[in-house]
Amino acid sequence: MPDYKIMPHNIEAEQAVLGCILIDIQAQAEILGKMKEEDFYSQSHKSIFSCMSKIYQRSIPVDFVTLTDQLENDKLLEKVGGIDYITTLTTVVPSAANFNYYCDIVKADSMRRKLIIAGQHIIENAFDSEDNEESLKSAQKEIFDIGEKEGGSSLEHVGKPDGAIKKVIDKFDRIAKDPSSLNGIETGFKEFDQITNGLQNSDLILLAARPGVGKTSFSMNIVTHAAVELGKKCAVFSLEMSPEQLMQRTICSLAKVSMAKALNGTMDAEEWKRVWAATKKLEQSGLYVDPSPLTTPADILAKCRQLKAKEDIDLVMIDYIQLMSSGEGRKGENRQNEVAAISRNLKVAAKELNVPFIVLSQLSRDVEKRQGDHKPQLADLRDSGAIEQDADIVLFLYNPEKYNDVAQDDEPGTVELIVAKHRNGRTGTVKLRWIGEYTTFVNIGDKVITPRKEKIDYNKIEETPLNNAEIDVFGDNE
Repeated sequence: MPDYKIMPHNIEAEQAVLGCILIDIQAQAEILGKMKEEDFYSQSHKSIFSCMSKIYQRSIPVDFVTLTDQLENDKLLEKVGGIDYITTLTTVVPSAANFNYYCDIVKADSMRRKLIIAGQHIIENAFDSEDNEESLKSAQKEIFDIGEKEGGSSLEHVGKPDGAIKKVIDKFDRIAKDPSSLNGIETGFKEFDQITNGLQNSDLILLAARPGVGKTSFSMNIVTHAAVELGKKCAVFSLEMSPEQLMQRTICSLAKVSMAKALNGTMDAEEWKRVWAATKKLEQSGLYVDPSPLTTPADILAKCRQLKAKEDIDLVMIDYIQLMSSGEGRKGENRQNEVAAISRNLKVAAKELNVPFIVLSQLSRDVEKRQGDHKPQLADLRDSGAIEQDADIVLFLYNPEKYNDVAQDDEPGTVELIVAKHRNGRTGTVKLRWIGEYTTFVNIGDKVITPRKEKIDYNKIEETPLNNAEIDVFGDNE
């Protein structure tokens, strides 16, 4: 068995890295930019590198003279081996040509040490903790924190072979050959898709409305369309509704069946057929629901990482941001600051996972207080202006009937979807029709099934058992 008491390290490689800094002024800039003090195993080497960084930050070349002077000022010269050891570092390598190779060796050993230490923390926590969920979250955080610290990148020239300019030209070329090649996820709402070109990867899409306008229904309509019609993998985090409540709405919406009739047992035979057909579609879809009533951005990211590793992931929906906690545990923190932190972390998660995030939000009561014009405005976003800043798209649902503001040419049930902010495109207003009994939105002009009044004959219904094969709940099938 390996001896875990001796941590991975390579003293010769560390000496070579420090020596390259001393003998090559061109190499030192790159080495000091990519290496960190914690990457070195030897305490002496940590101290030497720290002094080198101090010198470099003052725009002074790092050489034998400046380094020994800094070490002497910090009273570290004798501790690191004196002038003799610094002299040795200048002669340990004949040239700095292979400095990247030496850096890679030191970095690799540093990563292995961090993983070993993280593993030890995970083992200790697993022995001591009585909360399984907290132990798992702690273990995930230990590993992910290492990845995030090591994931830094340096500046790159825009004209490099695989740089930004090349990627943009390739993008333009693909669009010229096939205008639909860069479409995002279609929502099923035609005019809205024309404005956004579909939901784009890494976008944070904020959907806000006053209570009772239908923001949960609208977002679930989008998610259901993506999962059932497009075969996408969708994750839903609802802090307001249980998975059963969400599926109750979703089944009725997809089947175009009155939820009131389903709940009071008056569905007819045709409606039952549509319910079973909708259920089968959902079972075969890639729809995942999280049952946790308390969720933080870190929880969402961890669960989505798991799903991405196992099944992939295409779309995330969160209902809603004001019910979330930042999870950072800072007592007495201003709620606006906490929501700002949540919003920022959700944007980071969308970027890392490279999928659209639909995040629901409440609007302030200022909408109700205004006289004449009750249409939502960006200033009405509740708790934090940072939500507006972080979001790539801000959407408002506005129901004119609620304020007796219905236009003469609008049919009953008309609701406005207002694209108030669109970072990469135009804004505008899309009119949709709200079918309350089905808890669903449809395009204006779409044909809708009219409920029949015939009484159900239970003897004619062939029941199909649910098996929950694909409507997964995070944690149940792990």
